[in-house]
Amino acid sequence: MKPIWIADDDPSIRFVLEKALAREGLPTRSFDSPKAVLDALADGADEGPQVLVSDIRMPGGSGLELLEKVRRQHPTLPVIIMTAYSDLDSAVAAFQGGAFEYLPKPFDLPKAVELIRRAVAESQREEVAQEALEAAPEILGQASAMQDVFRAIGRLSQSHVTVLITGESGTGKELVARALHKHSPRARGPFVAINTAAIPKDLLESELFGHERGAFTGAQTLRRGRFEQAEGGTLFLDEIGDMPFELQTRLLRVLSDGHYYRVGGHSAIKANVRVIAATHQNLEQRVKEGAFREDLYHRLNVIRLRLPALRERREDIPLLARFFLQQSARQLAVEPKRLSDDALAALAAFDFPGNVRQLENLCHWLTVMAPAQVVEVKDLPPEILAALAERSAVAGAGSGVVASVPTPPGDGHAAPAAPPPGAEWPGWAPVMGMTRPPTPGPVGVADWEAALQAEALAQLAQGRSDVWDGLMRRVETRLIQAALQATRGRRIEAAQRLGIGRNTITRKIQELGLE
Repeated sequence: MKPIWIADDDPSIRFVLEKALAREGLPTRSFDSPKAVLDALADGADEGPQVLVSDIRMPGGSGLELLEKVRRQHPTLPVIIMTAYSDLDSAVAAFQGGAFEYLPKPFDLPKAVELIRRAVAESQREEVAQEALEAAPEILGQASAMQDVFRAIGRLSQSHVTVLITGESGTGKELVARALHKHSPRARGPFVAINTAAIPKDLLESELFGHERGAFTGAQTLRRGRFEQAEGGTLFLDEIGDMPFELQTRLLRVLSDGHYYRVGGHSAIKANVRVIAATHQNLEQRVKEGAFREDLYHRLNVIRLRLPALRERREDIPLLARFFLQQSARQLAVEPKRLSDDALAALAAFDFPGNVRQLENLCHWLTVMAPAQVVEVKDLPPEILAALAERSAVAGAGSGVVASVPTPPGDGHAAPAAPPPGAEWPGWAPVMGMTRPPTPGPVGVADWEAALQAEALAQLAQGRSDVWDGLMRRVETRLIQAALQATRGRRIEAAQRLGIGRNTITRKIQELGLE
């Protein structure tokens, strides 16, 4: 174990701590000034300290200045600030600089040793976590479902075969595509990615295959398409399920005979490219609907890799959260936040409809918004707290006991978590601390509006582009069902009560499948 460094200009303090820690089997190294500590860190002759215990007032500099400089170089090093009672305000301010704890003088020796032991345990825990992160591959995951993905990548490492990656939005399909490229014989070639859903239909053909000069208005020079850019490497076609139908024919031709033409071109170009495609869509259903070519589907579906949703690999959430918190801290040049055990448990219980991407965004949010270095449950975003509230309310309704859940910032009315895709819109919206009512009754305006807003926010966070149509369809369904229930199925009266026409309600019933 690395030594505990003690920085104090008072030799008696250094002596007492050295002897007490030696009895506990903890090695020490002492310094009489901040400059001596910084010189030792700069020298790098040893591994550095496990914990730094520093006085707040010393000749040649203060402990707060030392804290700032040390934390800049070693952000995970626990620093304990010793202070006289008159310096207590300064010690409290030190927490803003990342101090682990303060130790008031004169101190009780057993309590001081216990505090240092806690700091040592924290330091060792961070070291283990850091080693795990540094050893982590380009894709993080220890769950069995992810191990299956890793094994598949290994089996495909020497293959040129076309791969189709499926999974919900935010599960990391592009990361898997990059890993397939990195571990393939084409690793020295380029990896070119294109999101076929993000490019306008009229431009996608040119993006993929390039165009000749003068092929269309504005084509003033020859342009190489993504197939040419990926020559000798890998072309990743993301969201392939949204590719326009007419372009699917051209892609099929490339996959079939390995040749393509630039837009406006007359000479065939041979493609030396491995194609990896990805989609969150159900391609079999798209084929049945006539929106995706069956022959192209079979060309792409040579090898299929399905990525599990984050709710299917909850044991990976702590590892991923720690990684994203550290990544975010590096980007913002701040100290990484840490999640308490309760906060980790709350995250593990959340379903994450936006999957790993949503967890990554949440960690960025925590890095900026969480008030303390250790993130507690109350510091989590409102959608997490709302999900906890709903879970507690449902559990309380079944047991007759209402669980206590932290209240998120706002008006005190927590919106429920978004139901999973395809789930019915709840008939009522639970409020923090309330259980489901035993019989149907009127719902408060703030309640159902908060629920609607929460659902919209959750879908927008997933990056969906059909939020308006999807929510309006569900709202219209509930309105018509309620009106028909109130009028005992009499459509004309239901239309009158809703304030719409007879033909409108008939059409809506057909469109919404309410026959």
